[in-house]
Amino acid sequence: MNPNWQSFLASQGAVIENDVVNHFGASPTLASLDENTTYLCDLSGFGLIHFTGDDTATFLHGQLSSDINNLSPDANQYSSQSTPKGRVLANFLVWRQQDGYMLQLSADLTAGAQKRLSMYILRSKSKATDLPASLVMLGLTGPQAAELIASLTNGQTMQEHSTLHHDGLTILRTTANRYQLVVNAEQAPALWDALAKTATPAGFATWQLSEITHGTPWITTPTQDAFVAQMLNLDKLAGGISFTKGCYTGQEIIARTQYLGKLKRRTYRLHADQAMQAGDSVFSPEMHGQASGTVVNAVQTATGWEALAVVQSSSVPLGLHLADANGPVVSVLDLPYSLETAA
Repeated sequence: MNPNWQSFLASQGAVIENDVVNHFGASPTLASLDENTTYLCDLSGFGLIHFTGDDTATFLHGQLSSDINNLSPDANQYSSQSTPKGRVLANFLVWRQQDGYMLQLSADLTAGAQKRLSMYILRSKSKATDLPASLVMLGLTGPQAAELIASLTNGQTMQEHSTLHHDGLTILRTTANRYQLVVNAEQAPALWDALAKTATPAGFATWQLSEITHGTPWITTPTQDAFVAQMLNLDKLAGGISFTKGCYTGQEIIARTQYLGKLKRRTYRLHADQAMQAGDSVFSPEMHGQASGTVVNAVQTATGWEALAVVQSSSVPLGLHLADANGPVVSVLDLPYSLETAA
């Protein structure tokens, strides 16, 4: 996190730990998404990698699961990088930024992902740069988010998964009333002050809860190299997997999973009264002591814990539990999309 930006947030009452805002002032650390409240969040829990160079699109197209060649300057899409065995090492939100491409991912994976992708550049005219200090990312979610964005852009409206570059500001709309703003660190305090007149400052966990509610998982260190892309529902997220783009690392396994109907696990949204965290196992009686699933992301709310977890689909109707097959009950919540696999 940029030191000046961190100092500014602290002056606004932010309680920061490991470069992530936990909460503001006397506010509880619990994540909240009241439907009548618009929230403003610092997104330093994410990292950014900026790729530039004449061959960048071609290079990324051959490494990531999405169709980079057809990503327009006014759009954004999800994507992932996998091993040759099709296991996801990191997943991304991708958009065009100035003369290159920006990849957003979990902050704990940024350095490793940049190094790993750079190894494959070889003679391609492309360069990766980590941008932890020069840019700030903000998240805006709630019923007044669109109105606030319009006030910054002379009334321009945005469709889902569109990108808008305006007056030094990059704005990404993802799903529903959710926007991300990328701004130079020097401009960030003034932008925060303008938005905070209407929106309620909240910790990063509130933004994580919005991702969970919208069924958007994020791979972190505990879950690297564990899942095929479809297990993370990336085929359900905008642009997440292209099945027509041709070869990329892991493509053979991902395509085989799609077309041979071998997908037995999916990402489900869960609720439990007991604590959950990334990497925890979920159990079902049918598995005879073996884990039926793995938690990908989890946050604590006022009513318990919400999570996204990759779970054996056949286990869901039989009941899920934490710790073991007789542990605390886990309930399954709705996702905003169907988990049916296209023929």
